[in-house]
Amino acid sequence: MGRATPADGSYSEHVITLEEAQRIVLEACGPLVPVDVELSGALGLVLATDVRAAEDVPPFTNSAVDGYAVVAADTSGVAASSPVELDVVGEIAAGAGPPADALRTGQAIRIMTGAPMPLGADAVVMVEDSERFDNERVRLSARVESGAAVRSVGGDVRVGEQVFSAGTVVTPTVAGVLASINARTVRAYPAARVGVLSTGDELVTDGSPLGPGQIRETNLTMLDPLLAAAGCVVTSFGVVPDDERQLESVLREAAAANDAIVTSGGVSMGDYDIVKAVLGRVGAMQWMQVAIKPAKPFAFGSITRAPGTAPADADADGSARRGVPVFGLPGNPVSSLVSFEMFARPALRRMMGHQRLARPSVVAVADTELRRRTDGRVHLVRVVADFAPDGRVHVVPVPAQMSHQLAATALANALAVLDDGDGIAAGDDVAVLLLQ
Repeated sequence: MGRATPADGSYSEHVITLEEAQRIVLEACGPLVPVDVELSGALGLVLATDVRAAEDVPPFTNSAVDGYAVVAADTSGVAASSPVELDVVGEIAAGAGPPADALRTGQAIRIMTGAPMPLGADAVVMVEDSERFDNERVRLSARVESGAAVRSVGGDVRVGEQVFSAGTVVTPTVAGVLASINARTVRAYPAARVGVLSTGDELVTDGSPLGPGQIRETNLTMLDPLLAAAGCVVTSFGVVPDDERQLESVLREAAAANDAIVTSGGVSMGDYDIVKAVLGRVGAMQWMQVAIKPAKPFAFGSITRAPGTAPADADADGSARRGVPVFGLPGNPVSSLVSFEMFARPALRRMMGHQRLARPSVVAVADTELRRRTDGRVHLVRVVADFAPDGRVHVVPVPAQMSHQLAATALANALAVLDDGDGIAAGDDVAVLLLQ
C-alpha cells in the first residue's frame, strides 16, 4: 500500500485498487459517539437507537373530513332520489371536546376534520354530500358504512410500536413522525466536524490581479459546500502558505477541534512538498497511488489529538479513537472532486452513522461512445445523466476530461465507471454514480 515520505523525498510507486484504498479508509473511520439531540436539531442526522412510540397516533378517534357525524345505519336507505334527513344537534371543531350526550338514531353533529368523534357516532358523511336546511336539519345524499371517514385511535402508530430502527436518517417526514409521538429528544450520531484547508503560495483568494505563476483558489470554494451537503459542520482554515511551521500549527489546531481534516494539494508522488513533510511528521500517513483516473494520488492517515481536547476521543463502540482522520486530496480541482467522492465523503458518512455510504448508482445507457485506452486503471468519466422517455437514465460525456478542467466538469452530474479496457460503445450499458 502507500507509504510515508522518505527523509530524502524519494518515492517508489505502489499502485493499489480503488476497492483496496476504500477499504483502508473505511476501516479506519468508525462511527462517532452517539449523543442526545433535541428534535429541532436532529434533521439530517442518523438515529443511533430504535425509536418506539410512547403515545398512540392519533390519540383519540376523530373525523377524517369536514361533514356530519352520524349513525351509519341511518343512511342505509339513501338513494340518488331519496336522501335522508336528520336533526343537527351540535357542532364539534378541531381542538374541542366531544359533547357529553351520545348521538342517537335520527341525529347528526356537524364535525370538522380532526375533531373527536362523538359517542354513538360511527361514521362521517362528507359536507359535499349534505344540504343544511331549516338551520337545525340536514339532508344527506350519500350512504356510508360504519367507520367511513373515521380515524381510529392508534390507527397510525400504537403505543410501544417500533416506529424507526437505528440507522434511519431524520428526514423532514421522519421528524414529523417523531413529533407526533412526542419524541422531543433522540439518540443520534452527531454531524462530523471537519476542518478543511488548502496549501500553496500560488493560490490567490482576494480577487487581486494574478502575479507570475499564481492561480485563483478553487478547491476550498468547492469542498466547503460539498462537505456541508454531506452533513458535516465545516470549519475552513483557508489557504495555508508553503511554510512548514505555519502548516503544522494549522493542522494541530484543526485536529484539536474537529473529527476529521480534509486538505487539498501536495500529495502527488515524486514531488517533495511541505504537506508531505509536515503530515509525515505530525501524523501517521499513507501515500497512495490508486488505480483510477483522475485522482490517482491520495493521502490518508491520522493526527493524534492532544489529550482532553474535544470532541470525545472514542468511537461509537467505546474504543479509543486512534486519531483524527486526515484526507489528503490532490490539488488538481477535478482530481480533488473525484477523490472526495470516492474516499472522503463515504468515510465521513460512515462516521456520521450512515448505512448507505456511496452515491446512488444506476445502470445507464451511453448515448455516445465512451472510449478509453487500456492502462490498468478504472476511468471515472464525467457525464451528464438524465432520464429519457424510455424510463432509463442516459448519459453523455462533458466535452473536457482533463483533471484541471473544472469548467467542463461543473456541468456533469454523474460519473461513468469504465473498467480497464477499450471503453463503452454508443448504446451500451454503463455503471454510473449519480452526484446530484
